[in-house]
Amino acid sequence: MDKSSNKANSVTVADVARKAGVSKATAARVLGGYGIVSDRVREAVTTAARLLEYRTNELARSMTTGRSGSIGVVVGDIENPFFSLAVRGITDIVRKAGFTVILINSGEDIDTERAAVRTLLSKRVDGLIISPAKDNDVEHLQEATRSGLPLVLLDRGSEALDVDTVIADDRHAAENVTRKLIRLGHRHIAYVTACDTPDHRFHTVEDINTGSVRRRIAGFLGVCAEAGLSGMERWVRVGAVNPEQTRRIVTDMLQSPQRPTAIIASDSMIALEIFKVHRQLGLSIPDDVSLVSFHDADWTSVTSPPITVVRQPVYNLGATAAKLLVERLNDAGQTARKVVLRTEVVERASIREAERP
Repeated sequence: MDKSSNKANSVTVADVARKAGVSKATAARVLGGYGIVSDRVREAVTTAARLLEYRTNELARSMTTGRSGSIGVVVGDIENPFFSLAVRGITDIVRKAGFTVILINSGEDIDTERAAVRTLLSKRVDGLIISPAKDNDVEHLQEATRSGLPLVLLDRGSEALDVDTVIADDRHAAENVTRKLIRLGHRHIAYVTACDTPDHRFHTVEDINTGSVRRRIAGFLGVCAEAGLSGMERWVRVGAVNPEQTRRIVTDMLQSPQRPTAIIASDSMIALEIFKVHRQLGLSIPDDVSLVSFHDADWTSVTSPPITVVRQPVYNLGATAAKLLVERLNDAGQTARKVVLRTEVVERASIREAERP
């Protein structure tokens, strides 16, 4: 074991106080970051702490200040580049505010999410940022807020919670890409999502528990209806929860007698599997099928062809959620705020006019 580590761990507030020539209470105020002391005293204490290699006892500090200095974050799938980038935005902001992040992956499973919240509460986090797996199953989040813990919802809102929320304009984005495909002559347009239903079939938008995806599908179906395309619900494919399932769903679609002429992927991981299946089946993008993906993942711009995407402000979603939480920690009296960030369609080479029958 490192001897210097043992030394640092054994140095106490009393040791620092003696070295600085101040009382233990004064040293504790400086080291804990609370109370008022003169600049001279603060300099003496911090110098003594540095010379002695003193390390803050986080548990003791939290008991004194009432804060742990940590923020709990729960996301659906940390392997998804969307959540990875959002978490980067969160950590960059909270670190500047003096907080660390405790990150837990829910796997989009509501029971795992409940357990994650319990764990974070037991660790006495100062606030939560959560992307809820089901926006209509939030009793565990309501309990957290009733206890006075600040909560911000990331990417997915909930009508059942009166808390700060940051989302993208998902419906507007889906409307834009659907109109673009319809103007290009597409009538058989599929929408593929990881969201699932008990019978693995889509019936209505109320089947979808994830708010961001529900808004996208509502936008997709709404524009189709405006264009006079009926029965488009049958083109919404659910259950693309992993690469294997996604490949099965897409293969079945592309080998059916009436295959889609365009596909909208609800995230970049689904889009990547769609891209792979086309290659395996000997089909061409966009000559055989046009492809659009939500989220401008790195790979989408370097494939052949590069993929048309809905570019979401992913980093800013995380950063904005973190800013709202930090502000909430400093001013508990504010009313709940809802921030909607703009998206943009980045048109590349994966879409083209549909062949006329």
